[in-house]
Amino acid sequence: MTSKYAVILAAGQGTRMKSKLYKVLHPVCGKPMVDHVLTQIEKNDMDQIVTVIGHGADMVKDTLKERTNYVVQAQQLGTGHAVMQAESLLGDKDGMTLIACGDTPLFTAETFSELFQYHQSKGAVATVLTAHTEAPFGYGRIIRNDLGIVERIVEQKDATKDEAAVKEINTGVYCFNNRELFEALHKINNDNAQGEYYLTDLMEVFQKEGKVVAAYQMKDFEESMGVNDRVALANASKVMRLRINHTHMKNGVTIVDPENTYIDSDVEIGSDTVIEPGVSLKGNTKIGSECVIGSHSEIIDSSIGDHVNVTSSLIEGSVMHDNSDIGPYSHLRPQANIGQGAHIGNFVEVKKATIGENTKVGHLTYVGDATLGQEINVGCGTVFVNYDGINKHHTDVGDYSFIGSGSNVVAPVKLGDHAYVAAGSTITQDVKPHDMAIARGRQVNKDGYYDKYPVAKAAQKTADAKKNN
Repeated sequence: MTSKYAVILAAGQGTRMKSKLYKVLHPVCGKPMVDHVLTQIEKNDMDQIVTVIGHGADMVKDTLKERTNYVVQAQQLGTGHAVMQAESLLGDKDGMTLIACGDTPLFTAETFSELFQYHQSKGAVATVLTAHTEAPFGYGRIIRNDLGIVERIVEQKDATKDEAAVKEINTGVYCFNNRELFEALHKINNDNAQGEYYLTDLMEVFQKEGKVVAAYQMKDFEESMGVNDRVALANASKVMRLRINHTHMKNGVTIVDPENTYIDSDVEIGSDTVIEPGVSLKGNTKIGSECVIGSHSEIIDSSIGDHVNVTSSLIEGSVMHDNSDIGPYSHLRPQANIGQGAHIGNFVEVKKATIGENTKVGHLTYVGDATLGQEINVGCGTVFVNYDGINKHHTDVGDYSFIGSGSNVVAPVKLGDHAYVAAGSTITQDVKPHDMAIARGRQVNKDGYYDKYPVAKAAQKTADAKKNN
């Protein structure tokens, strides 16, 4: 089998992005653009991948890690010059080499595979991936002769009026015979408007040598979209988002409004789950089957079991087990673990806490640094007081306990199984199993106090005036 190699061009800074973040690292649906490119190339069983880095080299390495080899383009002298940097790693090898840009996140593994196959079938030394567009401005044009054979590729700034009218464009992706590629790179020059070494000039070199240059026109121009500024980034993100959503829908997920649902590329969703409008699912989130994710919920790097209902809530780095529910307007902060059948109601915040099976935390409550057992009822307005200004402290609450409304549970403290906390208590000491804790001031009633209060006299005067009228 013919060996397959790839060179990813990722050395540019991307000044038009007007950003401190290097262009190829800007995210599209939760993943840096260059990561999308590498991921799709990897699916073609490559023998070796080389990424050309320059600006932001260390950040690119931190992102892609050991999935690729690296070479550095210290000076930005064009695409041909960039590929030349890979000669030390690939130059003496037999096989096919794919060239792709790190700022084209929409290419698919299938398109790369088709390009490899077409290149082999034509016996070509070079094959350029092309596309047809009614708006070719800015792209290199594919110039063919009367027989339809590719003669050369002309960049926008070097194109004549007739050449600029051509609507078949260069996508910036190529397949080469590897040895021929690196031999020909030494034959090009920078005699052009940009003063750069164009990879596209190789086509004319090969033509003059009588070698076969082919062009494979892909079906979907949209896939070739490059990103050079924030407008293009938004457009690419929209295309990717709809692609992701359509894939989930084909796999049995109901997405009520695909154009207003935001799902990152690595998110997993089970069948018969319903995703309502305005939902954002980010990072390495996994959602089970037959869930309902309500409008405007946001779930980040979290695991959601089967039959879970999320209503207009924010979940970060947390776990919700089967048949649990949350919301509306609640927040699971990192390391929240919500047990099977547990209920987290409205305006509840949970942080670094475990909520046991079938436990209910109904509303207006904060649970931080705590472990709650099963079948517990936590009353409205309860606060788990976990921070003393310097350190965080932990609270344990046993199974089948009851915490009355308006209570403060001051850590570190332990409540045993079947413990009962009276409403309005501030608990600072352990409560033994089956005991009830009451920690509040005694109620004192002042007889007739209202009638002596100045505000009461003014209110009575107003009432008497209304009565007389």
